Amino acid sequence: MPTSPTPYRGFPLRRPTRPPFLLPADPESAESYGPVFGHRDVAPLDSDLTRHHLGAPIGERITVTGRLLDNQGHPIPHQLLELWQANAAGRYAHQGDRHDAPLDPHFTGAGRALTDTEGRYTFTTIKPGPYPLGTPDHAWRAAHLHFSLFGRAFTQRLVTQMYFEGDPLLAHDSVLHAAPDATARRRLTATYTPTPLLPDRPASLTYHWNIVLGGPAPMVAPA
Repeated sequence: MPTSPTPYRGFPLRRPTRPPFLLPADPESAESYGPVFGHRDVAPLDSDLTRHHLGAPIGERITVTGRLLDNQGHPIPHQLLELWQANAAGRYAHQGDRHDAPLDPHFTGAGRALTDTEGRYTFTTIKPGPYPLGTPDHAWRAAHLHFSLFGRAFTQRLVTQMYFEGDPLLAHDSVLHAAPDATARRRLTATYTPTPLLPDRPASLTYHWNIVLGGPAPMVAPA
């Protein structure tokens, strides 16, 4: 029987320390407080993290695909999804990452995509490696991808994580086990799905992960 992971203690550090900010009466003014992405449109290569540099990144190439749905199962089209992750060695291309694993000069670990008319999205990337939390119990994070979704407005933003089925570290990941029950944790786990090669995409293993916004079981739905 696997031992229970050490409880995740990051939530208090992530909670707001100030009261909510009161917006003006005009509801559209809320958009001016959302993230700013500049004037460049989302390009097709933005969703292929393996082609952002001159050379090929190191690691297992994967494609993650699925649909963005509302709580009634209806697709949410033309919505922005952002992804960020560690590289194959388990290190982020971020100055705050102190893990001693090597950086990959050909992998930045960030991408974005728009859902199509049926709510579908696709990312091609490198499977991230696990990394240590640096806690006294020497705990490690399971491999995971970070997702940011904006729903129908920037003020409806959801940030969540996606895990990989079969990962032996799932039983020990304290962040995953912060989800309240096994059903919720399954919703955060992508399913390996053998598929033909996608057009204009390099050979890769495909994982399927549907994302549900709102309702009694938000975050994700089984593939």
